[in-house]
Amino acid sequence: MTRLVEITVPDEVRRRACAGEEGARQLIYAAVAPATFALIRRVVGNRSASEDVFQDTMMILFERLTEFRQEAPLGAWLRQIAISRCLMHLRSPWRRVRQCLEGVLEGEAGAAVRPATNPVPPETIDIERALATLAPTARAVIWMYEVEGYSHAEIAAAFGRSVSFSKSQLARAHLKLRAWFEPQGSRPTCTLS
Repeated sequence: MTRLVEITVPDEVRRRACAGEEGARQLIYAAVAPATFALIRRVVGNRSASEDVFQDTMMILFERLTEFRQEAPLGAWLRQIAISRCLMHLRSPWRRVRQCLEGVLEGEAGAAVRPATNPVPPETIDIERALATLAPTARAVIWMYEVEGYSHAEIAAAFGRSVSFSKSQLARAHLKLRAWFEPQGSRPTCTLS
């Protein structure tokens, strides 16, 4: 799959879509939808919520398409919209209330869920399950930094926080992911003599 930031759309197709031509809009949708949903799914974590954020993102894309200045590929512009919508979702007080009601409040200090007794073989590692063990903020930061290529300064700006916030979130997320992928039997044990 092509990274969202690399997706371009021919100028003629964009102009026709801006004019409201349905066929041109379908071409743009087909080009950007898979990568956009993949990004949102990884950042948001919950499939149902991801579908809502995706729909909102695509509506904004077509509403604001005339504002696109072509200074970067269309996918890069859409990525900014998608990340913004994801972060708005993660900050939403309604999301936190729903989690409390469901008894699934995700806190920064939540314990990581590990697979059953057997470690996952390297060839079948399920990164989505590993990312699901992270708090929403940590998951967003690690995805933005490692996959989407955001700098710490860009992540800090997106969250309205400091650069050290981004670096600490990334470091904690890396630690949790390392612990998740570490086979249970390879941990050193301490014995008192």
